Amino acid sequence: MALSIRPAVSADVEALAALARRLGAIPLPPWRSPEEISAADAREMIAAVAASSSDNEVFVAERDGQIAGCLHMLAMSDFFGRPHAHISVIATSEAAEGTGIGRALLAHAEAWARDKGMSLLTLNVFNGNARARRVYENAGFAAETLKYAKPL
Repeated sequence: MALSIRPAVSADVEALAALARRLGAIPLPPWRSPEEISAADAREMIAAVAASSSDNEVFVAERDGQIAGCLHMLAMSDFFGRPHAHISVIATSEAAEGTGIGRALLAHAEAWARDKGMSLLTLNVFNGNARARRVYENAGFAAETLKYAKPL
């Protein structure tokens, strides 16, 4: 059961789209649809693969020759001007859930950020995604700001 993490290539776009669909399969606010979430994440990952920028990279985790997860990393500056690395997407296949793939992708994200000289790693998670929030908190992440939304 060897695990490897490598940069995504154009041949991976179907797998990335399938993994993005998993992101809509969590409890979402009523004003968000699973299709909206998965389409946006798939679109951004596929565009990043095509653009091939070192500040906007997508990785896939493979176990036994099968893609089991993905990670989309961005180098950004926050509202205060501080450069940081941001996990735009992290997802595992349903079969890989709970097998350590997510933790391996988080470790890869940290290494990516450190390699770029970043001292902060951020991510967003929907409030209703309790399982992911536990994983992130166990990995040392803490809430920094809370975004509230009001549908009109």
